[in-house]
Amino acid sequence: MRIFIAGAAGAIGSHLVPQLVARGHEVTGTTRSADRTGAVRALGAEPAVVDALDPDSVADAVAKAEPEVVVHQLTALGGPATLRNVRRGVALTNRLRTEGTDHLLAAARAVGVRKFVAQSNALWMERTGGPPAGEDARIEPDPPRDVAGAVAALRHLEAAVTGITWAEGIAIRYGGFYGPGTGLSADPEAVMTRQLRRRRVPVIGGGAGVWSMVHIADAASVTVAAIERGRSGIYHAADDDPAPVGEIMRAMAAAVGAGPPRRVPAWLVGLLGAKGTVDLMTRARGVTTEKTRRELDWAPRYPSWRAALPEGLS
Repeated sequence: MRIFIAGAAGAIGSHLVPQLVARGHEVTGTTRSADRTGAVRALGAEPAVVDALDPDSVADAVAKAEPEVVVHQLTALGGPATLRNVRRGVALTNRLRTEGTDHLLAAARAVGVRKFVAQSNALWMERTGGPPAGEDARIEPDPPRDVAGAVAALRHLEAAVTGITWAEGIAIRYGGFYGPGTGLSADPEAVMTRQLRRRRVPVIGGGAGVWSMVHIADAASVTVAAIERGRSGIYHAADDDPAPVGEIMRAMAAAVGAGPPRRVPAWLVGLLGAKGTVDLMTRARGVTTEKTRRELDWAPRYPSWRAALPEGLS
């Protein structure tokens, strides 16, 4: 198939493109910067420089590529982990998940795309206090105020993509990434790796919230399966071992040779205005993948982050 990947040089895209090319697909991959076209071409894709927030730029690139499938992997969450950079990245990511999604959908419809696959997130499943959420669960409707914009952007993306009637519309909720090219990898300059080694990522409260993790290669393989066999709706990309945040973070720190994370009271972080972070650390649910396994005939190469760390980081 001819496949257009928006965000081809990102964490998932850099693993997804080679997997698709190896399976015989013809891939066009976007980048925001002309300086990165060589990196996209090295992955096996034809590069396209696109401003995802400019509808004309998106429409022109999609029309030129004439794809059968469009894949939306756009975020702006990389870079230095400074407060200013994180805030800027979250704000831009929110726009990419709202305006960017709408631009890509319009361009895809104009050229008769038959499948549209987009990146969502498994961290914000509805806080019911129950077990890990299945693919039929919804995004949290009442998140803390400081993350309301980000969660609303996820809801917009999922509703817009799965609501189309002119093609198969698929949203994939990914668990927390680790592995080459992600923030948690063997690269000493990877953001999460560096912060863990500096002991700047504390466990908040008891760290009792539950996270689901996924190795980046498995995240890409779920996406390949969704492109080739998926039907309209939601799929989850996660391993088989959702676990308490505190446990995961202690294992992450050990895997990168860092001391154990510090612990900070939830009430103190809340007073600093980071109630969303408190929520993630204390109330997150994790996800299951029964539908994904059944409909996509998929299973993770790394079924547990426990067994994969630290070897899976490189």
